[in-house]
Amino acid sequence: MTGRRRLDAELVRRGLVPSRELARTFVADGRVLVAGAPADKASRLVAVGEALEVTGPPPPFVSRGGAKLDAALDHFAVDVSGHHVLDAGASTGGFTDCLLQRGAAGVTALDVGYGQLHERLRADPRVHQVERTNVRHFAAATPFAVVVADLSFISLATAAPALLGPNAATGADVVVLVKPQFEAGRAEASRGRGVIRDPQVWRRVLEEVRGALEGRGAAMMGAMVSPLVGAGGNVEFLAHLRAHTASTEAPVVDLDAIVDAARELVD
Repeated sequence: MTGRRRLDAELVRRGLVPSRELARTFVADGRVLVAGAPADKASRLVAVGEALEVTGPPPPFVSRGGAKLDAALDHFAVDVSGHHVLDAGASTGGFTDCLLQRGAAGVTALDVGYGQLHERLRADPRVHQVERTNVRHFAAATPFAVVVADLSFISLATAAPALLGPNAATGADVVVLVKPQFEAGRAEASRGRGVIRDPQVWRRVLEEVRGALEGRGAAMMGAMVSPLVGAGGNVEFLAHLRAHTASTEAPVVDLDAIVDAARELVD
């Protein structure tokens, strides 16, 4: 196996895609050619000198998460330009990349992991990287006017005190990615091998997330189904909240209509 690497890793090493996550997506979409033929698996081994090609337009962000947040900021009419933003669960930096492209003055990219943020973002002076830090243990000296979150292996109810407490200014726009597989409970996630397919569970999760976040003094201003599915084909949602705002000031959010839209996405 000397001189051979995984296809997804080699695509990143050659600079053909910005992240292994996007490499896997492009392979699944049939956009990666190995020696002129479409690749079938991102895990296949390729020689370091083997011809690789990625077809189609270049990705707009360093990971798929950027497209999810981009759609949400448009849908919720949230303007991040000129603001310093907290990105909780930054990982590769899809949300951070999106925020910078939309004019954010700076982004604090927070993650419990290490060495995941894309090198272009690490080198950007507008990015303040905070690694090996759980969002529950983070408290900024100055609260943020905008907070975004893409968290894994932790429920939003658990993270809510940090997301909506001292880290969010009064009236701050908070946009969170809701992942049912991390909200529904271990038993339900295990039943579907990590994929939640039951619309009733989606509906319950959205209601529970709304209750947990409103219980921390936020108002849900809107919600939507993510235009892109998550890991393993999981349907995801995005919610827009206003921090330190009474729920009585929030509009009526039709969760049933949002779940119906999610059904159409996967049908």
